[in-house]
Amino acid sequence: MFEKSLLAHKRILVTGGGSGLGAAMGRRFAELGAELVICGRRTELLQQTATRLRDDLGAKVATITCDIRDGAAVDAMMDTIWREAPIDVLVNNAAATFIAQTEHLSFRAADAILAPTLHGTMYCTLAAGKRWIEGRHKGVILSILSTSTITGRAFTVPSAMAKSAVLAMTKSLAVEWGPKGIRAVAIAPGAFPTPGATGQLRPEGREESWAHRNPLGRPGEHGELANLASFLISDQGGYINGEMVVQDGGAHLRSSGAEDLLQWTDAQWEQQRASRAKS
Repeated sequence: MFEKSLLAHKRILVTGGGSGLGAAMGRRFAELGAELVICGRRTELLQQTATRLRDDLGAKVATITCDIRDGAAVDAMMDTIWREAPIDVLVNNAAATFIAQTEHLSFRAADAILAPTLHGTMYCTLAAGKRWIEGRHKGVILSILSTSTITGRAFTVPSAMAKSAVLAMTKSLAVEWGPKGIRAVAIAPGAFPTPGATGQLRPEGREESWAHRNPLGRPGEHGELANLASFLISDQGGYINGEMVVQDGGAHLRSSGAEDLLQWTDAQWEQQRASRAKS
């Protein structure tokens, strides 16, 4: 689909790059010639992913263990990265969410979602943007969001709030930082099943056909998301700024994706809370 050199000479940081959609995007970026830096909290997972990319593709991949919820840790990570060379692209992929009745959320539970999804994304963006601007270096920020930014979404309210705030950041920085050579773009994926997200959002008791309940009747393939991301961060997407591209098979035109939970009984919710407490 793309020239193999589409992302040549680009250094890309992917947060949450050790698994799921982050790993899928990182692999595609590497296939297209990019140098990768992947970060996350699980050192072993990052190293396993990096080893596969080196072995399979001969890719240049660096790993950094970082909890993006900690602003000081993010700043230290960026210092470490910049010692070798600036990044050209920041992919804000790391996030957290789970389903819950909002009135039962503790402050701690809400913060567990807001901290990586909103604060971590903001910390990484500010840290990269400041260095780009000081060094007069062009950059691209790609944030992975959600169609909850359009429809809202019951039972994942902190996530919907955080993603909507990041969309506001994307639009705002497109205007403020665009003249400085920095683009900000976003993707709102629909059903792209991953073990982590499916476990949190689709526990036992939810309908199994959820990924097929869109006008196209199928879930998205990770390669489709990775290709869209590759285009948006490439020079070929250089005139796209401040926009969020929805990639969900048209699902958000039909529903928000949470309607089935409105039918859950108190017993089902109690079971869900008990399951979360154990995990």
